[in-house]
Amino acid sequence: MSLGNVYRTPDERFANLPDFPFAPHYLELDGLRMHYLDEGQGEPILLLHGEPTWGFLYRRMIPRLRTRFRCIAPDYIGFGRSDKWTDVGAYSIARHFAFLERFVAALDLRRITVIVQDWGGPLGLHYAIRQPERMARLVILNTGLLSGNAETLTPGLWSWREYVSRTPDLPIGLILKRSIGTRYELTPEIVAAYDAPFPTLESKAGARAFPALIPTTPDAPGASEMRETAAALAKWDKPVLVCFSDSDPVFPPQVGEAFARLIPGARFTLIPDAGHFLQEEKGPEIAEEILRFVPD
Repeated sequence: MSLGNVYRTPDERFANLPDFPFAPHYLELDGLRMHYLDEGQGEPILLLHGEPTWGFLYRRMIPRLRTRFRCIAPDYIGFGRSDKWTDVGAYSIARHFAFLERFVAALDLRRITVIVQDWGGPLGLHYAIRQPERMARLVILNTGLLSGNAETLTPGLWSWREYVSRTPDLPIGLILKRSIGTRYELTPEIVAAYDAPFPTLESKAGARAFPALIPTTPDAPGASEMRETAAALAKWDKPVLVCFSDSDPVFPPQVGEAFARLIPGARFTLIPDAGHFLQEEKGPEIAEEILRFVPD
């Protein structure tokens, strides 16, 4: 079944990005080109981004992590250097999950440390509980399991959803700039790098789609899968590190503390002076937390 037209961001948009010396890698799935970073050697770390970012978000963590691990950071279809459906209606939680599942299978990753943030949480944690034999451990950054209970959605999440619904031409870089904590400032060059994958209105369909995919009723697509994920995490028997920042209005620290209570043996760490995109603000510090968490 055709899902409509596909946009491919021109390669020149990614030339000379700041602090981003990583070579692109591509995998073709269903005729679509899916981009990923592949840095270092050793057991794999799978770094899953959220909305409306791409693998660039992990550039401050990869240099430290690749000293011990193979760091793999895919861009979802619709994001980064990956191909993009131009129809908002082409995107669904199920399709994103299917591409993630096939991506990991194609690379045959095993003993994975999965790092998730924002939409990386619903996708990556559901993948983990469906494929536990491939997992070594989980690292959970600012995210939530969106199970269809509207009362549990934070005001920040409702505001974001409403903003995107009335702003078709999303200013991606500006959104990142406004979501950063008060003690860290994005330079114009970094703002432009977050904008790089999205030069046209049609290229932003994936970013526009994600907020509307948040389940707000128990029978919404994806809600039952999130309840399944929560139930499985309550019985999870592999190491888990939960790192949440102190200044995220979308997923505040209380959400991270709830994860730590849910998952047996999970360790909770509060990251000070950071907002929603804590990999951008505190990437090196989080990388050090992970290296301390994973035994040599």
